[in-house]
Parts: sequence; structure tokens; C-alpha cells
Amino acid sequence: MKHSNCLPTALVSTLPEVRRSSEEGVPSAGGAGRGSVGTGGQPAPVLPAASGGRLKKDLARRLTLGVLGLASALVSIGGCGRPKSEPAPPPREDKVVIFAAASLREAFESMADEFRKSHPSVTVTFNFAGTQEIRTQLEQGAQADVFASADERHMKALRDAGRVEAPTVFVENEPVIVVAKEKANVIRALSDLPTAERIVIGTPEVPIGKYTLQILDKATRALGSDFRARVEARVVSRELNVRQVLTKVKLGEADAGIGYRSDVSSAGDKISVVTIPPEINVIAKYPIAVVLHAPHTGLAREWVALALSNDGQDILRRFGFKGPSIAEAAR
Repeated sequence: MKHSNCLPTALVSTLPEVRRSSEEGVPSAGGAGRGSVGTGGQPAPVLPAASGGRLKKDLARRLTLGVLGLASALVSIGGCGRPKSEPAPPPREDKVVIFAAASLREAFESMADEFRKSHPSVTVTFNFAGTQEIRTQLEQGAQADVFASADERHMKALRDAGRVEAPTVFVENEPVIVVAKEKANVIRALSDLPTAERIVIGTPEVPIGKYTLQILDKATRALGSDFRARVEARVVSRELNVRQVLTKVKLGEADAGIGYRSDVSSAGDKISVVTIPPEINVIAKYPIAVVLHAPHTGLAREWVALALSNDGQDILRRFGFKGPSIAEAAR
């Protein structure tokens, strides 16, 4: 008898046993079963009544085990023969979360309008803050899809920690001196900065704060070894992001500060801008990366692609950023 491959071994092994037991017959209480033949064709010896009883019990036990095995097997093969279910489709991505340096606010909000043209049902959510704050949030497990940094140092730390994929420098920014309108005739060059009564800069952990100190160090070669010390003597506040530097100058709480050229457009006519000589200035490089194991990886990659595309670069330039240098673009 050929058994289906769907039947478990336990069931198949009970079937011959049950069949064989049913074919053997049950001996009567007074002798051997009908047709019993002994050695050499002689009639088999008559078994005592007790022997027949044992055979009955043995047959009953076999039948019982067979029935139990059959019942168990039927339960186990309840799904036999059903087609295998198809794998569940990946969840539909309808949201992308972007953590970005504060200086990218207006440019990225404008890029979101462009992104929605091809993704009308997608929600774009931003978290703008100082780059060092965002790095800390990601290190502590904050859920995001994209990280755009205002410097390479903090991005490298996250890359080394296995929190982001390989980054790409997508834009550059130029530090400038931002001056309160009422001081515009007094502070007209970098060399005039020590004449300000109140200066505000970023903390050393913030990219703009780090760039500021590098600029002051480079300026000492041209403007005197004490130039950095004279500027720092006028510093009344060190801020956690570049927008706080700009706000204090706009509100008249400081005479001058160092921020990014991209921030000037958001300040309107409340400040004036002094360009830092290129031989002294430090160009800020902005890398962007998909967060490792991002909840919405597909949309994250599309956002990065937009930032690197001609359309994305046009938007960034409108807000005072510069495209990456040829060397950076080739990396």
C-alpha cells in the first residue's frame, strides 16, 4: 500500500500493524485459532484459555494505539496539501524623518516642496538643531531616516559607531561676520571685530563654533598674535547652534557674531554682512547620509538623491549655499 507523502511517519507505521492484527484472528478460549497448523503439518497444540485472553488484550492494545496514532496524525496534517502562503509585502512608506543642522532649515523646507511633487502622499518631518545635539540624539537611539550635518567630524563619529551609511558631502557653506545694523559703519572688516563691545559665537562643540576658532587662529598670522585673545575678550555668549548666534545679533543683544552666509537671507535687513578674506576663512562641508536601519530606507535614499541632484543644488544655492567642490564631488 502506497502512502501519501503528507502522512507523518507515526501514522504510516501504525497502518500495517493495525491491518496485521485484524487479519490474525482471535483464538477461542478452548484452543488454537481456526486453521492453526503446527510443525510438520501437525495440528498446533491447544492453548490454555489464559493464552487466548492475552491475545485478545494484545489485539485490543494494538487497535487502541493505532486509533490514537491516527487521530494525532490527522491533527498534525490538518494543513497538508495547502499552498505555501506568499511572503507579506513590505510596508508602504508614507513618511520620511530628516535630522538636519539648523542652518539647513529654509533650504530643506523648500526642498520638501519639491520632494512632495513626486511624493504627494508622503509626510516630510524635520528635526533641526545643532549638529552636536542631533549626533547625541542618534547615538541615544532616536529614530530618523536621514542625517545632514554641518561638519564632517560629527558625521564621522556616527559612521564609526555604525549609526549611518557612507556619507556624501552634498553642499558647502561660507562663514561670515554678521553685524547689527547700528554697528555696520564701525565693523566693516575682520580686523574691526575686536572693536565690538559684545560678540556672540558658537560653542566649540558646534560646527560654527569650531570654524570660528579656526578662523581666529588663522587670522593671527595676518592681524597679530593677540588677535584671537582680543576677540574672545569681547565674547559675551557661546551658543549651541548658529541660529541662536544670528538671533542675538538681530535682537541687538550682541554687536557682532560669526555665522553662515546661508543664514543671511533669513535675517532680512536687520543685519549687515562682512566677508572674511578667503585666505583666512574656513569652508564648511556638509555631509549627508541615510541612517543605518532607517524605518523608511527607500524614501531616505530618494531624499539624499534629491539633495545631490541639479534641482536640489539649485534650491540650496538660492539660500546661499555652494555646491561641493570638484574634489568632494569625486569622492
